Amino acid sequence: MLDVLKIAGRNLSRYRRRTVLTLLLISIGMVAVLLFISVTGSFKASMVGQITDSVLGHLEVHRAGYVASIDNLPLNLNMGPADVAKVEQVLGRFGDVQTWSPRVKFGGMYSNFVETTSVRVNGVDPEREAATVPLLARRIVEGRKEGPLIGKGEILIPVLLARGMKTQVGDNIVLVTTNRDGSVNGKTFVVRGVLESISGPGGRDSYIDIADARELLRMKEPEVSEIAIRLKDPSMLDRTESRLKQALAGQLDKEGRPVLEVHSWADLSPFANLARMIDLMTVFIKVMLVAIVLVSVMNVMVMAVYERIREIGTIAAIGTPPRRILSLFLAEGLLLGLIGTALGTVISLAVIYALDIWQLHFIFGQQQELVLVPRIGVMDNVAIAAMVLGVAVLASLQPAWKASRLDPIEALRHV
Repeated sequence: MLDVLKIAGRNLSRYRRRTVLTLLLISIGMVAVLLFISVTGSFKASMVGQITDSVLGHLEVHRAGYVASIDNLPLNLNMGPADVAKVEQVLGRFGDVQTWSPRVKFGGMYSNFVETTSVRVNGVDPEREAATVPLLARRIVEGRKEGPLIGKGEILIPVLLARGMKTQVGDNIVLVTTNRDGSVNGKTFVVRGVLESISGPGGRDSYIDIADARELLRMKEPEVSEIAIRLKDPSMLDRTESRLKQALAGQLDKEGRPVLEVHSWADLSPFANLARMIDLMTVFIKVMLVAIVLVSVMNVMVMAVYERIREIGTIAAIGTPPRRILSLFLAEGLLLGLIGTALGTVISLAVIYALDIWQLHFIFGQQQELVLVPRIGVMDNVAIAAMVLGVAVLASLQPAWKASRLDPIEALRHV
């Protein structure tokens, strides 16, 4: 085998210009794919992290039908104490779950005693919410960041609301809302802090203590709109979601339908569609790489067979078996793939390392700054390299087969 590779290397060196151009095409294709995967992967991870670690969590549990009407924040679809206890009991048995946070969500009117506007409000347990969505505290751009996330009688408001209503930290405001029975209630709060806007769900939400939310809504029982869940390892999302659905499937209503639903962040965020588009674009880029390698290597090998017909006839006439001739041309394609892959990988890793040092900053959505730190996983690199090598050998197969089946007498007559 080593002798075959040596002969293949000499044959490639005989046509240096064509070989170099082919290697450049393969390398450029490798660089384009690996850079695209690393940059888009960084963007996707950054956005998913913003959504899961500052707003949604990785998973959420709701009462059946709540998500279908989530824009209205229906109070009549809150989970009762028995449902909450069942969910917490199940979550306590899951080793993949790091923590969870109960929330009470409702819509209301926000007034600074001069102007009034509508607002979405999240009643949360400060400690559990901070553990479930750790980036929420980092979004505080005005106000105290140390200590508990929020205290009783305090409110965190989004920066868009603060600017539009000219509200500052320390100001008194009033929240007015209607409870499930239709009665109106109001409560005065002190602005604890102002939250930086983000793109997607939660960008306009305010936060108060869950006890204040229940008091404002005059809840007779400690109801919960949703339970947000944080996992120890986000890569276990699909597995944990499936297990949690199975564990909660036994909770049925009088008509035999499931009482509770489990949703991942992708079910609740419009960014999930963008993430799917990124994955689809990655597939298309890989297809383009396959096309580049296939056309480049096949062109080289077809030309090699055509220009060396008399040479092939000579070695066949002296007794070289067809499988030996076949292996010679396959080895040339393999060498092109190996060298092109090696060059492309080295160049890609060098560029990714440079981008890692000089990080990319840009504004996404509502003045939200994203920092891209490109990374490429070992398995991604190995998969792309294996794909290039496989396509290079496959592209060599037809010309190599043709060369191995040439009639020596006809080949020697070739001009």
